[in-house]
Amino acid sequence: MFLHIVINRIKCVTRDRQTMFWTFLFPILLATLFGMAFSNLSSIDNFKNINISVVNNTDYQSNTDFKNTLSSVSGEELFHVTLSTKEQAEDCLKKNKIDGYILFEKEVAHVVIKEPGINQTILKGFVDEFLQRTSSVTKIVSQNPSSMKSVISDVSAYKVYLEDVSPTKAAPNNILVYYYALIAMACFYGCFAGLKEVTAIQADLSAQGARVNMAPVNKLKIFGYSLVAATFVQIISLLILLVYMNFILKVNFGNQLGYILLTCIAGCFTGVSFGAMIGAIIKKSESMSIAVLISVSMTLTFLSGLMWGEIKYIISNSVPILSYINPANLIADALYSLYYYTDHSRFFTNIGLLFGFSIVFNLVLYFVVRRQKYASI
Repeated sequence: MFLHIVINRIKCVTRDRQTMFWTFLFPILLATLFGMAFSNLSSIDNFKNINISVVNNTDYQSNTDFKNTLSSVSGEELFHVTLSTKEQAEDCLKKNKIDGYILFEKEVAHVVIKEPGINQTILKGFVDEFLQRTSSVTKIVSQNPSSMKSVISDVSAYKVYLEDVSPTKAAPNNILVYYYALIAMACFYGCFAGLKEVTAIQADLSAQGARVNMAPVNKLKIFGYSLVAATFVQIISLLILLVYMNFILKVNFGNQLGYILLTCIAGCFTGVSFGAMIGAIIKKSESMSIAVLISVSMTLTFLSGLMWGEIKYIISNSVPILSYINPANLIADALYSLYYYTDHSRFFTNIGLLFGFSIVFNLVLYFVVRRQKYASI
C-alpha cells in the first residue's frame, strides 16, 4: 500500500500546475534572471592599475630615489605611469585619462587631482609614505652620519608583518548570498506541496478529503505516505535546480556534495512540513492558506538575503536571534558555511535547527489533524 499511495501522490503533485510552477519553474526562472544580472558583477571589485602621470622636469629627473620607488610599483603592480609635461598632464586630467599626476617642485612632491576618490587616495598615500620615509632617513643620517649604512639597510628590508588569513581556500564572492537565498526559497516553497496534501485529507475543504475520511484506512497513515511523496518531488525539483545553476549558470557551490544534499533534504522536509502545518491550523479556504504561505515565505527569504544581501549581515549583527529562528536563513547559512569554512560546526548547527523545526511542525500537525472529527460527510 505504501508504494501504491506514494506513486499515485507523486503523479498528483506533478500534475498540479500551480504547485509545480512555484516549486519548480519559478526558482529556475529566478535563477536565470540572477545569472543575467550577476554575470559580470563579481569582476567589478577586481583591482585595476591606476593611471597617473609624472611631470618630467629637472626636479623629477634628479630625484633618483623616487624614480626607483615609482618604477618598483609600476606596470602590473599598482600604477600605470606616463611621463609628460605639466600642460599634457593637465589636459589628460581634464579628459579623465588619468586619476592624477605628480609634480616635483624644489624637491617637494605635489599630487594634483581633479576630484577625490579611491584611486586618488591611494596615489596620495603612496606619495606621503615616500616623503615620510625620506624625511626620516634624512633626519637620522644628518644627526648620526655613521648610521647611514644601517638605516639604508633597514629601509630596504622593510617588511609587512600583518597577513590576511582566510578560514578557507574559497575566494570571496558576495553574489553567492543571493543564490543561497534562492535555494532556501526553493526549499521552503515545498510548503505549497505540503498544503495540498493536508487539504486532500480534510473533508470540509475537498471532495477527496471526504472520500479519504470515509475510507476504512487510517487517515494519518495515508497522510504520512502523501507527505513522503510531496517531499520526494520537492527534493527532485531542487536537485534539478542545483544542476541547472551549477552547470548552466556556473554557480560554484564547492565540492562537498554530500553535505549540500543533506542541506537540501533538511530544507525540503522543513518546507513541506511547514506548509502542511499551516494548512491544518487555518480553518479557511485553500486560497487563504496559500496567501499566508506566500507572505510568510517571502518575508523569511527576504530576511535571508534574497532581495538585499546586506540584510543577512545586518540581522546577524543586530538581532542574531532572528537568524536562528528563520528556517530560510538556516538553509542559506548552511550552504554559506560549506563554501567558506573548513570547520563544520556552524553547518551542523544549522542542520540541527532545521530538523528541529521539522519535528516541531510535524508534532503540531499531528496533534491538529488527529483530533479532527466530522459530524457528517
